[in-house]
Amino acid sequence: MFAKLSYLLLILIFLQSLSHATHAVSLLEPQADSKNLSNYMAQIIHPTAFRNHKNIEELDRVAAYIKQQVEQFGVPCEYQTYQVKKQTYRNVVCGLQTGNAKKVIVGAHYDVYGNFKGADDNASGVAGLIEIARILAANKINLKQNIELVFYTLEEPPYFRTEHMGSAVHAKSILNKKDQITAVYILEMIGYFDAHAVQDYPTGLALFYPEHGNFIAAVSNFNSRTLSENYCKAMQTLKKLDCQRLIAPAFISGTDFSDHLNYWKMEIPAIMITDTAFFRNKHYHTAQDTVDKLNVDKMADVVNGLAYTLLETMQ
Repeated sequence: MFAKLSYLLLILIFLQSLSHATHAVSLLEPQADSKNLSNYMAQIIHPTAFRNHKNIEELDRVAAYIKQQVEQFGVPCEYQTYQVKKQTYRNVVCGLQTGNAKKVIVGAHYDVYGNFKGADDNASGVAGLIEIARILAANKINLKQNIELVFYTLEEPPYFRTEHMGSAVHAKSILNKKDQITAVYILEMIGYFDAHAVQDYPTGLALFYPEHGNFIAAVSNFNSRTLSENYCKAMQTLKKLDCQRLIAPAFISGTDFSDHLNYWKMEIPAIMITDTAFFRNKHYHTAQDTVDKLNVDKMADVVNGLAYTLLETMQ
């Protein structure tokens, strides 16, 4: 009798877990589409004009494209404008309002360094964020918190680590409401993967992580460790792409090299989702950072993992 009850209990547990998995997958409809990601990047990357801090016209073109594309999904957007050396720069801020008091921010920078196309850095992150907007708009009824999608300008040098970074301007603008911000997710280079032993790390970390470059990384500080845990669990649930967590203070070289650093400064939980940038992609900040080097199918996996995280874990 006891054996029979134990057997029935095991069946019940299995069916419950199967039901949960099926529910999780159903919440990811529509899923990220690699063709969409390619199309977005084709619009973001101009063949001859470079979206750097000197080329205001090109930055404005890309900002207008982002705004128009996201608004096609029924997500309202506005420009957050500010002045640097008498020039006007724009963040694009788009919002999914759910009637809740709490908010999650998801961001990516759209400017580039120098006269380069910047496919991985960071057209990949921008394309991923646009696709996140499409998926979340289709699943708005399932969102537990408000979502703010922010496309930043001036992340790259010469303005990196200055008050003129688009993310610094945005973080300052929400400071008086920071208690309402439960999480910030930054998409920073999400398109370069290599199954070979090409992966480098900050000093002292190589012993603990894979030699190959076929994973996505979730980088957090101690205050943000739950966010990286949730994201990597989501990736494990979807069973498409390995996810590696790094919990580290900002003084470890490379861990704060993106827009999340401005939220860390204000003690707002934030993580960077990344292919690890120059620790893997040796085309970083060169003319060879082009779309043909990227894996859009794995980019779609990264996006699906974040969509799942936002839909399932943000209570």
